[in-house]
Amino acid sequence: MSLTHATPPHTVLATIDLGSNSFRLQVSRVVDDQLYALDVMKETVRLGAGLTADKHLDDDTQARALACLARFGERLRGFVPAQVRVVGTNTLRVAKNAPAFIAEAEERLGFPIEVIAGREEARLIYLGAAHSLPDTKERRMVVDIGGGSTEFIIGSHYKALVTESLPLGCVSYTLRFFPEGKLTRGNFRDATMAARNEIQRIRHEYRPSEWQLAVGTSGTARSLRDVLEINDWSRADITLAGMEQLREVLIKQGNIDSIKVNGLKADRAPVLAGGLAIMIAVFEELEIEKMIVTEGALRDGVLYDLLGRQREKDMRDSTVALFKRRYHADTQQAERVNLLAERLYRMLAGEDVDQDMLKRLSWAAKLHEIGLTIAHTAYHKHSAYILQNADMPASPSASKPRCPPSCWATAATWARWRSISASRRCGRRWWRCGWPCCSTAAGSTSSCRTNWTCGSTPAASRCR
Repeated sequence: MSLTHATPPHTVLATIDLGSNSFRLQVSRVVDDQLYALDVMKETVRLGAGLTADKHLDDDTQARALACLARFGERLRGFVPAQVRVVGTNTLRVAKNAPAFIAEAEERLGFPIEVIAGREEARLIYLGAAHSLPDTKERRMVVDIGGGSTEFIIGSHYKALVTESLPLGCVSYTLRFFPEGKLTRGNFRDATMAARNEIQRIRHEYRPSEWQLAVGTSGTARSLRDVLEINDWSRADITLAGMEQLREVLIKQGNIDSIKVNGLKADRAPVLAGGLAIMIAVFEELEIEKMIVTEGALRDGVLYDLLGRQREKDMRDSTVALFKRRYHADTQQAERVNLLAERLYRMLAGEDVDQDMLKRLSWAAKLHEIGLTIAHTAYHKHSAYILQNADMPASPSASKPRCPPSCWATAATWARWRSISASRRCGRRWWRCGWPCCSTAAGSTSSCRTNWTCGSTPAASRCR
């Protein structure tokens, strides 16, 4: 029997989407398992445009992003961590200096940040889209063109069945194929062909016979729908013929700075060309005749996923169970380790028991031996490798700490399920590898991030 205890659900939840084009905050009230928006804040940060040639976020972009997050933090003052989930997407996945930026961003915001994997982003996008569509039996293909990546999902009802994320973004493609803002026929051709080459990799899985309804989400799809409808270039939400008419108009206008199209918002004009080229490629390569647009997307999916966790429908539990079956984990042994680990944690934590930490510790115990399916020797290394590299629904692709072999398996599991950077001081806290910090009573006042000083635990010598 687990030693964890359920916590009462919150009636107000919040999420922040750190996109490659814009940062968005949404606060929603929970009423009868449905979410109703109370407040929405959006700032166009263009995080993806701040990536240098060597994949580092430049200083100006970081400053812009941090200032935005400080304002979001003011709005969320009074919220507790269980009410808030913050997710980072493509740009934070690829930026080499993302860990340092995230550490400072968490200070400004006051909440941990999860950098989610592309397929996890796709799953959450579908969950958000599905909650804004009628619940029918038909299979949907959802396409979400973001600032740095495009997600493709085939699903039915509220379940994503096939997920993929490709490095196609309206920000990155505009910068790459439309230098100096020039809107030429050749630039559009090059951008569309490059996008089609990427989409060809997944074409077989997403062929028209696999779905009945094409759905677009997020800013690019909404902007295209609005422009095509207002200018009477399409009778459906989005069509290829309508987009080709828009492309001709943009080519005649000649430059991004000169774009004037009825129905186009000013903040979308700088990235319209890249998004349009990608959407044309999607239609041509996947043979789409028309696409409807829905308002639900990543933020809504994150909120419904967070709501599910509070209602004991945590997708992470399902993922752990799936991996236990896939890798033939010894259930009885895992439960014994789980019970012992929880007891040890309670002894160390005293009255400062973190229920969320107990859950994560339970997942670590249940998965720590899955590497035995590869080899008995050094199985903990194999476990660590699997957990660090596998696509795990609902699991953030967090930065993995460096840790010696004796605690790799624990480190990989904990890093997978937790944004650890919030634990920055000793005294009944946890170091990055999962070992308990020496308490201040034992004489340590140093930071958990740097090293151990008291040496009062056997883990000290292994985790320096």
